[in-house]
Order: sequence, then C-alpha cells, then structure tokens
Amino acid sequence: MKQFIETIYHRNEILFYFGLINVVVAVCFFVLTQTTSTQVMGISAWYKPTKFALSTFLYSWAMAWFISYLPSFNITIFSWSVVVLLGFEVAYIAFQAGRGQLSHYNVSTPMYSALFSMMALAATLVTLYTAYVAVLFFANKFTSLPNYYLWSIRLGLIIFVLFSFEGFAMGSRLSHTVGIEDGSKGIPFLNWSLSHGDLRIAHFIGMHALQVLPLLSFYILRNTKATIFVSILYGLLALSVLIQALNGTSISKTFNHP
Repeated sequence: MKQFIETIYHRNEILFYFGLINVVVAVCFFVLTQTTSTQVMGISAWYKPTKFALSTFLYSWAMAWFISYLPSFNITIFSWSVVVLLGFEVAYIAFQAGRGQLSHYNVSTPMYSALFSMMALAATLVTLYTAYVAVLFFANKFTSLPNYYLWSIRLGLIIFVLFSFEGFAMGSRLSHTVGIEDGSKGIPFLNWSLSHGDLRIAHFIGMHALQVLPLLSFYILRNTKATIFVSILYGLLALSVLIQALNGTSISKTFNHP
C-alpha cells in the first residue's frame, strides 16, 4: 500500500493531494452525520457530501494512475480541470448540506436552478474529458503494458463514461427514484430505495468500472479474453440494473423474488 501511495504521488502530485483532501473531508462529513441533526429528505444532510467526496477521491487517484501512461498528454491541464470542476461540485453539495437544502434537482429559486445547472455542466465536462482520455487509450500503442491490463483500462473508461451520462436521466426527471418521490426508505448510508426503482445504483456500478475492472484484470484475471468477457458482463449488469430501475423495480424485490 505504501508503494502504491508513493507511486500515485510521483505520477500526479496534483490529483494525489486533491484525492487526499477529499478523503479528509469525507471523514469530516461522516462525523457530521453522527453529530448533527440537520436532515434532507429524512436522512442526515451530510451523507451526500460524504459519498461525493469519496467518489471524487476514487476517480482522482484512478485517473492519476492511468493518464501517466499517455504519451504527449497534458497532465497538468487535465488535473487542474478535475480539481476545479469536481472541487466545485463537492463544495456546493457540502454548502447546501450545511443549510439543510437540496443540491441536486433543486430548482426552487433562480439561483439554485443556476447552481444545479453549473453542477451538471461540471460533471459533463469531466465526463467528456474522460471520454477523450478513453479515445487516446485506443489511439495509442502501449507496448510496456500487458494487453489484458490495457483492455481493462479501455473498457473501464468506456463504461464509466456511458454511465456518467446516465446522470442526465436523473437530471431530466429532477429525481433519482422511479415510481415514487425521492426520500423513500433506503439502504443505510447509500440510501438506495428499497421499495422502488433507483437510477443511482446503475450510475454507481457503471462509474466504478473505472476502478473495478483494472483491479480485477491486473490481480486476478491476467488474461485478455477473460478481461473482455468480464468487462462485458459488468457492463450488462449495470445496464440490467438501469432497465430494472426505469421499470420502477427495486433491487430488494429482485433479490427476494422466488
């Protein structure tokens, strides 16, 4: 682990520190979930910034690792773009949590509507930049990387991009739950709905292909065909969860189905 952390630091100091800051603030936010009474939609307001900070940490360190392989890529511009765009998202979500207000889908005032649109724009720009990175991984040759590992990065990036854009399905509805208003009883911490479809689940599964597939490929699969096969299965899993959510069916009903 120490060697991994040192490698991240040497590959990309900017995203290393940005990720580290997000870990620290995530811990602080989680402490606030236990020590404050501020709620949004029936749960602690601080769960959402905790989750977003952790997700930002995972994305930052994963991309810090991957983009170091790219020849003639401006790592500094990419890194600072991520810091500014995702930093704004986490900061605004935390700001609204402290006020007991929604950050996502909040169009109750012109200011909130504008800030929600800015969050959507920030997420879109990060996703498009990540898509460009994916294109570069297909366009260049990487003779120093094992082929199975290279394909895991490529497919992880593609699935990440596709399910990042799934966020538009939630944004257009101004909700993440299908079949009932947001705020129904959910899984602890994650708060995914236990009674109806929840679009966040596929969003989560798909976006974390960025970390899951390369780790599986490098440490377990170590074979190109197996990596591609597992990646396809992973993508189909995320897609099936999305279709299920769009039909208004919760994951709990699926697992409890006789």
